[in-house]
Amino acid sequence: MARHWLGLLLVICSAAWAEDRSAGLGLPFSDARRVGDLLILSGQLGNLPGKLELAPGGLEGEARQAMENVKTIVEANGLTMDDVVKCTVMLRDMNDWAAFNTVYVKYFPGLKPARSAFGASGLALGSKLEIECWASYEGR
Repeated sequence: MARHWLGLLLVICSAAWAEDRSAGLGLPFSDARRVGDLLILSGQLGNLPGKLELAPGGLEGEARQAMENVKTIVEANGLTMDDVVKCTVMLRDMNDWAAFNTVYVKYFPGLKPARSAFGASGLALGSKLEIECWASYEGR
């Protein structure tokens, strides 16, 4: 019985096949994992590709880079931003909500993903924001 469940688990949960940028930075997590028809992304900061350094330009610069990081991971795994179905946004200052939305909507010109947002202190690298997204392979 245990062997059956292990086999089922291996079929349902497989690592995303794209290069994992987080591993190259020595971080203790994957960029994304595929579970069934879902691609679950780790939270993305506005850090420059391959560096533990935040993009310049304040909230807008970090937001743009965080969204580019999301897009890069989604596309590297064979999906598009249209396949993103859920995002969770963490903002160091909830007064930045409107400014973040100005950047965010440019990445979802059509149907928007479901979304939650909340204030959070102590984000990694002193970031102003973090965004975590889920995308779906359904219909592919």
